[in-house]
Amino acid sequence: MAKKQKCVCPSVPAWLNTYADMVTLLLTFFVLLFSMSSLSPGKFQQVVVGLTLALSGNPPSVLTGGQTMSEEALISSKPGVYQELLRISEEYKGKVTIEERDEGTLITLTNFKIFETGSARLTAEAKEIIEKLGAIILEHTSNIIEVRGYADDRPTTPDSIYPSNWHLSSARASSVVNFMLTELKQKRYALRYAEIRSGLFDIDYFYSPDRFVPIGKGDVDVNKELKSIKANYDYDMSKLQNDYESGKISTEEYQRQRTELTQKYYRDVEQTRAKYRKIEIVIKRETKGY
Repeated sequence: MAKKQKCVCPSVPAWLNTYADMVTLLLTFFVLLFSMSSLSPGKFQQVVVGLTLALSGNPPSVLTGGQTMSEEALISSKPGVYQELLRISEEYKGKVTIEERDEGTLITLTNFKIFETGSARLTAEAKEIIEKLGAIILEHTSNIIEVRGYADDRPTTPDSIYPSNWHLSSARASSVVNFMLTELKQKRYALRYAEIRSGLFDIDYFYSPDRFVPIGKGDVDVNKELKSIKANYDYDMSKLQNDYESGKISTEEYQRQRTELTQKYYRDVEQTRAKYRKIEIVIKRETKGY
């Protein structure tokens, strides 16, 4: 009777079995670590930005103080976010404008009563608009937020707590920042409580005070424009006076034109003052490292 031949089956190298066991154990270990951790969307975005800059050959310099620069504002690279800002701008047409500049995305609030007269206290309408804008620009970017406050040319009253328009404009910028970090943050905390508790949303990251730079612009810009308006008015009045004295126009015509020029001057002054009753929010190209 013939003997049965043993089947010689090809086998894998012994080291491969050990390697496969090690990889499996490592995978299990990291899955376990991930399951016990909470993912911060803000920190994750910061890692993505940092890796993108590093891999593009433009790593952030140690001289930038923890800030990284982007060639394109993050807000403009997110169509959904930008479209939502445009929708709010359309909803409050004439009161909210959005403009892309070299420094970043400029949002201007104007043509309505933002603050109580001579104070830094926000009106109800201003809070309503800032709340809608803030929830978008703060929770969907990690950029530096610069807030600029303004005052018109009229000096503060003797009983005002603000010694000058510099103090008033700075207080107005700080008032907007404080509203975002307190009232708005509290509202958003209540609305996104489940996400915050589960670790899906890190509210302290997005609403960090380190992101904000309040700046008081005083009355410098408005005074420049008012001086130009006054110079044009004085020139027109001087020319009119010369025409009258030389007999080119009658007394009635002189009085009529003089009245028109004066009325136009005061209209221009009020329009210029109104233009600087505003708040500017700039979403800078810099992103802050935390």
